[in-house]
Amino acid sequence: MSNQAKVRICSVGKYVPEKILSNEDLTKWLDTSDEWISSRTGIKQRHISTTENTSDLCTKAAESILEKSGVDASEIGLIIVATMSPDSQSPSVACKVQGNIQAVNALAFDLNAACSGFVYASSVAEKMLSVAPYRYALVIGGEVMSKVVNWEDRSTAVLFGDGAGGMLLERNEHTHSFVSEDIHADGTRGSALTSGEQAVNNPITPKTTSDAHLKMSGRDIFDFVVRSVPKSVKDVVEDSQIELNDVDYFILHQANARLIKAVSKKLKQPIEKFPQNIQHYGNTSAASIPILLEELIEQGDIQLGSNQTIVLTGFGGGLTWGSLLIKL
Repeated sequence: MSNQAKVRICSVGKYVPEKILSNEDLTKWLDTSDEWISSRTGIKQRHISTTENTSDLCTKAAESILEKSGVDASEIGLIIVATMSPDSQSPSVACKVQGNIQAVNALAFDLNAACSGFVYASSVAEKMLSVAPYRYALVIGGEVMSKVVNWEDRSTAVLFGDGAGGMLLERNEHTHSFVSEDIHADGTRGSALTSGEQAVNNPITPKTTSDAHLKMSGRDIFDFVVRSVPKSVKDVVEDSQIELNDVDYFILHQANARLIKAVSKKLKQPIEKFPQNIQHYGNTSAASIPILLEELIEQGDIQLGSNQTIVLTGFGGGLTWGSLLIKL
């Protein structure tokens, strides 16, 4: 960092749609029950968009972040949106957010690393901001997963929800929040979770069909997480030359309560250090980590500027996974 500026987290925010879909609601068209869903996933309900698209959720999250920070949108130089459920292939969600909040001086682009997206985007934003001529960067994870889920598929329909969350990063001379990182991908196992598949379709190719719905091998994903995520957390902590016991909170992607418990057990750390809100939101993919982070700050469990140590860990489609160790 000797030749680069320091980067700190100065504000967080979130937005979720008003409509709540409970487990009981799902039983109206799925062969399932509240007991079946909650015992296997920890999920009791999820927020579902009725009219708002991904850019709408991300815009409202951005407005919340800026309102709390007191920073004007014109001061932002970079906007990255992590999403696997964009409004469209073009323009990007980030460009729509840039226009909506009138961040006239910001470059903007989307990043897709599925449920690891917020970790990936935060890493990229920190590095760009540390050498940039601008002062602020906005990092948002936003998803409308209800667009990509097959609502007749019990194995996936019960898992996902919609929402957006993010943080404002500031380039400064005194405080650096990002201590170490450990980020990976393995495309050889990518078929374990797919979404939005599009077949080649033009006048000179044979006619083909494709199913764009999200499809997931739950067992393969579970095995991948249990094997890869604890190692990533250990590596990022060891790289920062502290002990696991020194970490105040491990903020994991909210995919499944059983997974979080399994990672806690593997790391031999108390489950109390692994906060959860999956019961209220379900799996919101790239939005899950920033939504949880915002809630922990709002509740006072975590305070910006407190010198607390947290680990943010994402894992999902790609396959992708990674961890950031952050000093607040």
